[in-house]
Amino acid sequence: MTHRIRIASRASVMATAQVTWLMEEITRSSSGVEPEFVPVTTTGDRWKGPLSEVGGKAVFTSAVTRAVLDGRADLALHCLKDMPGDQPEPPGTVCLYPRRDDVNDVLVHPGGCKLDDLPPDTRVGTSAPRRIAQLTAAYPHLAIVPVRGNADTRLALAHAGEAVDAVILARAGLRRIGRESEATEVLGADRMMPALGAGQLAMQARADDPSTLAVLTPLADAAAARAAVAERTLLRALAGHCHAPIAGHAIAAASGEVRLAGRVYTPDGSVVLASERTGTEPEAVGSAVARDLIGQGANDLLAASRRT
Repeated sequence: MTHRIRIASRASVMATAQVTWLMEEITRSSSGVEPEFVPVTTTGDRWKGPLSEVGGKAVFTSAVTRAVLDGRADLALHCLKDMPGDQPEPPGTVCLYPRRDDVNDVLVHPGGCKLDDLPPDTRVGTSAPRRIAQLTAAYPHLAIVPVRGNADTRLALAHAGEAVDAVILARAGLRRIGRESEATEVLGADRMMPALGAGQLAMQARADDPSTLAVLTPLADAAAARAAVAERTLLRALAGHCHAPIAGHAIAAASGEVRLAGRVYTPDGSVVLASERTGTEPEAVGSAVARDLIGQGANDLLAASRRT
């Protein structure tokens, strides 16, 4: 007997690629399961202005999660970095995490230049506050241009050369849509600290749906889950919102230890608060990094970013 499992996600090119991957993984790992894509158009897909004006990152995820809660779908597939840190996840839901992809950002410059080689006033497109802060501090001669839209839309802007000369995007996203070869340079965490949740997909289901959870469990990765918990704990403790310049990266080792680096920036990157902790309990590690940053003044910096 075939068991149908309905996957809700956004209808963008990248979201569709991610769902296609998950459907293939489910088919491979669970016999007799027939996955089905339930595309959802979110407020974030329709809105082209600043996310802060329409509810922050939740505009990309709340409608997708709602499809699970109201029974139109069995699970939601999210990019973890799009799940807001300043709002609790809906009661009765649980997230499982597949193996993590690359966490780094990349520069895409149609002329093949690297970041250090870009001449003054080169227009670099990104709307991510953590990227803007880091770029402004390290490359004050560049012109940062806010751009929004799906990855393919932002790539088109760079190639057209009208609004921007280059863009910075997530390497994992380009890989998922088959356009990683367009990256000019990979920006490691030493140069561009990643977003919390970067490169990580989250499979969200109802906690009272054992049949769906049984299908997802073989796809879950323990190391990815431990890193995700540490990063989400930090983000929640800081009440991270869509225009908060927060960055960080957790690595879960085979030994059981989790190492988490966290950063909070002023919008122009002139002030950087930093902490790094290691431990065996992901939540404790995330909380410890948050305490360190708050002790250094993170709440004041983040409150100021809300007013900018």
